[in-house]
Amino acid sequence: MVEIVRREAIYLWHYFSIQFEQIFPYWVLGILLGSVISVFGKQKLHRLFDSLQKKKLGAFGVIPASIIGIASPLCMYGAIPISASFSEKGVKDDWLAAFMMSSVLLNPQLIIYSAVLGVQVLTVRIVSCFLCGAAAGLCVRFFYAGKDKSFFNFSGFGELSDRDTDPNLILRLLKNIWRNVKTTGPYFLIGIALSAAFQRYIPENWMVTLFGNNKAFGLLMAATIGVPLYACGGGTIPLLRWWLADGMSLGEAAAFMITGPATKITNLGALKIVLGFKRFLLYILFTFVFAFLSGLLVDTIFRG
Repeated sequence: MVEIVRREAIYLWHYFSIQFEQIFPYWVLGILLGSVISVFGKQKLHRLFDSLQKKKLGAFGVIPASIIGIASPLCMYGAIPISASFSEKGVKDDWLAAFMMSSVLLNPQLIIYSAVLGVQVLTVRIVSCFLCGAAAGLCVRFFYAGKDKSFFNFSGFGELSDRDTDPNLILRLLKNIWRNVKTTGPYFLIGIALSAAFQRYIPENWMVTLFGNNKAFGLLMAATIGVPLYACGGGTIPLLRWWLADGMSLGEAAAFMITGPATKITNLGALKIVLGFKRFLLYILFTFVFAFLSGLLVDTIFRG
C-alpha cells in the first residue's frame, strides 16, 4: 500500500512539475503586467472611458467600451462601482453593459496567462470576449431603448476607494503585486494539481468521447462545465491546456472561456444586485447562447 501511494505521488509530482515549469513564467508575467496597469494605467483608462460620452458615437460606442473593459484590470466588484460613477455622469447603459461584460470575461493578466495556450487560442479568446461585450451592449441598446428606468440598479454602489495609495511608487507596485499573488496563487496551484490528476487518472479516450464526437453536444458540455470549474482564470489554464491536447476543439474552448468567468460565483453575486432577478436570468441566457454560437462559429472557421 505504501509503495502504491509513493508511486502515485511520484507520477503526480512529475505531471505537476512539468505543467508548473511551462505555465509559471506566464503567470508571473501576467501578475506583473496586471499590477503595472493597475498602479500606473487604471485611472487613465477610466478617464478615457469617461471622455467617450462627449463623443457622438451612438451604437458604435460599444466598441471602445468593450475594449476598455478588457484592458481594465478591475474585477467585477471593482468594475461595478466604477460603472456606477460613470452612470451618474450620464454614460449610457449600452456602453456600460459592453464595459462590464468584457470586464467580467477578460483582463490583461488573463491575456498573458492564456498565451501559454498558443496564438490561436489567445486570439479566439480576445476576439470572442470583445464581441461578447459589444453584443451585450447592443442588446441593451436595441431591446431596452426608450425605457423609463435604467437597465442597471447601481444604488448602494459608491465608487470604491483606491487601494494603490502608497506615496512611494515602488512600494505601491509591490503591494499590488503581493495582493495579486495572494488572490490568484492558490487557484493557479489548484488548477495545475487538478490537471495533473486528470492526466494521471482520466483516460484520453474519455475526453475524445466527451468533446470529439457530437460537436453540438461537445459545445454544450464545454459551456456547462465552465460553471462549476471556474474559480479563477489562472486556475483554468492548465485544465484548458490539457483538454485542448486531448480532443477539445477551439470552439469548445471558446465556449468554456465565456461561460466560465461569466458565471463565476463572485461575479454572479454582484451582477444579481445590479440587474435584478429578471434581467439576471436574461444575462445567464445571453451568456450561454453567445458561448454556444461563438463556439459553432469558431469551429466552422477553423475547420473550414
